Amino acid sequence: MFYVMGLLRPLPILIYLATVIWVLYESNTANEKRFRCVVIVIAAAAAGYYLFHILHYVKPVPVLIFIVTAGILLMISYSSSRLQYQNLVIFTGSTIFYSFGVGKPVYVVLFLLTNLLNFIVGQFIENSRHAKKLWLFFGVVFNFWWLIFFKYWTFGTENINTIFHQSLTVKNIILPIGISFYTFQNVSYIADVYRGKAQAEKNFINYGAYISMFPQLIAGPIVTYDHVAKELKNRKHTLAKVEDGLKTFTIGLGYKVLIANQVGGLWSDISMVGFDSISSPLAWLGIIAYSFQLYFDFCGYSLMAIGLGKIMGFDLPRNFDHPYMSVTMTEFWRRWHMTLGTWFKDYVYIPLGGNRKGPQRLFFNTLVVWLFTGLWHGASWNFVLWGLVLFAIIMSEKYWTGKFFNEHKIAGHAYMILIIPVTWLLFAVTDFHELGVYFRNLIPFLHKKAAYVMDNDYVHYWHKYWKYFVAGLIFSTRIPEAIYKKMKNSILTAAVLLLVFWASVYCMYRGMDDPFMYFRF
Repeated sequence: MFYVMGLLRPLPILIYLATVIWVLYESNTANEKRFRCVVIVIAAAAAGYYLFHILHYVKPVPVLIFIVTAGILLMISYSSSRLQYQNLVIFTGSTIFYSFGVGKPVYVVLFLLTNLLNFIVGQFIENSRHAKKLWLFFGVVFNFWWLIFFKYWTFGTENINTIFHQSLTVKNIILPIGISFYTFQNVSYIADVYRGKAQAEKNFINYGAYISMFPQLIAGPIVTYDHVAKELKNRKHTLAKVEDGLKTFTIGLGYKVLIANQVGGLWSDISMVGFDSISSPLAWLGIIAYSFQLYFDFCGYSLMAIGLGKIMGFDLPRNFDHPYMSVTMTEFWRRWHMTLGTWFKDYVYIPLGGNRKGPQRLFFNTLVVWLFTGLWHGASWNFVLWGLVLFAIIMSEKYWTGKFFNEHKIAGHAYMILIIPVTWLLFAVTDFHELGVYFRNLIPFLHKKAAYVMDNDYVHYWHKYWKYFVAGLIFSTRIPEAIYKKMKNSILTAAVLLLVFWASVYCMYRGMDDPFMYFRF
């Protein structure tokens, strides 16, 4: 507010302070509807000052839109209940937040229309006697059509041109941010209504708040409707929830900024040097660094989303359970991105028959799930290969190696220390030639040392990044979480989290902040 309104002179500062005192007074003495209207009037005044005085939006159309919007919000705030108003704020605010991310208005329109259509389809599925499957089919096709068009159309066209020697036009289609996540949530909703697991939502504002909730909209966790249905209609805000949410958010912020961004610098350095110019020890350090970066980046985002959800009164599902402590790849994928794994299990694997139709069908169903998992992460052949490799590893564990590693934990951990970074390499490198070069560098007797490789390059980079490796190793275990649970409400914990918060802010101020890695999915 000080920046927007230029409150650097005495009079504006007094006006600002008087406004804050007025809002505090109203919040304690006025009824809910009157208080909501006061907040909208103040917000409209600030927004009007910003738009018409600072940005000079004084043309008739922007002014008219502003007045009509403020009037509609005032009417809704006075006529609706407290919870309906809160859900409206979540819906509209999250949609505005989403519009900043996608940039193009057409993507916002598509997002809103998709929400509206799924809301209507849910009603039709619940109320229809003979056409439930038809409506479900229509809803699934509609949702996945847009995901296929934006995410896979270019990939498919390029491969058709290569395989069949065609010259189809390849358009550079920009992927709307978060489309993979909100598509899966919409599909899960209509599927749950069809199966009777959830009742169709009768209020579009509530449904819009569920889909568009900004903490999880663009990178998860994937939230099914039944998980938040009660909270959309009956939730309580307490200071304890706010405090817990702020702490969880701060931990996630620290994971992202202080660990993921910092250890990820090694992967960036290696990429700039070139894969063919690094030694075998440095190649291993590089993919271990990438493994830590990916985990703390995505886990950090999930914790930030969960923390913001708690502040808003929602309990969003946990997305990670210390996956790097697993002893098999099967266990790893029960702990990594758990909401995605649950989605594929509930809406792909089980509908296909799961493990109920014999070994051959189980084999096929698992293959389909892992092909879809690979393609969900990206429209590239390296993701398909990554999914197939994971399928092969998991099936081998199911029939041969899994029992041994579960019984011999030390061997299992050693196995995972080797296999996790190697599989993430398939995930990280999209070019197959570069991928082959890197794999060759991992094996010392296949590595061909180039003349311009720095002697003992791994020593140089280890001295530069060792502290982030140590932090990644420690926070991959359950030890910090166990200590945090015991000392959660202590002054020491508050002081440490305050330090983490300001250290993260400082790093971001210094430009040491990278985009979240899962935004591209």
